[in-house]
Amino acid sequence: MIRNNTDKLPANPIEAQGLLIKAVYKRFGKEALPIIRTICQKQGKALGLKIKNKLTKNNLTTVAKAFSKSFDLNFIEIVSISDEKFHVRGTKCPLGLENTSRELCDAVMTIDHEYFREAVNDKIELKILKTVANGDPYCDTIYEIKD
Repeated sequence: MIRNNTDKLPANPIEAQGLLIKAVYKRFGKEALPIIRTICQKQGKALGLKIKNKLTKNNLTTVAKAFSKSFDLNFIEIVSISDEKFHVRGTKCPLGLENTSRELCDAVMTIDHEYFREAVNDKIELKILKTVANGDPYCDTIYEIKD
């Protein structure tokens, strides 16, 4: 039997996760957002605990540098890294959420927010200034430690 499927296959597990998230959101809409957020929060917490145990220093600079190792620098620019602030811009969403919705981006970015909260400090705030999920030309995110 020959399969002739013209759908683009995911290039990696993150893209596959994005396909699943988008399908659930498309099918159930805003009603699915609390479920997506809860699962993404658990994923972020697990990843944050894992990196926290691997690093000897758990300040924002060290964790942000470790986090950045997975970036495709063709699409993501590290604007700044310090112990107080980590600022990143990107033109492509690793999960493929382009032109979906701001609220879906907010729910999914719980992964990264929780990662930093767990690995560095629970006082880290995430600001999503722009997002390709909302149709912006790039994502602009800042992780900042607040008192």
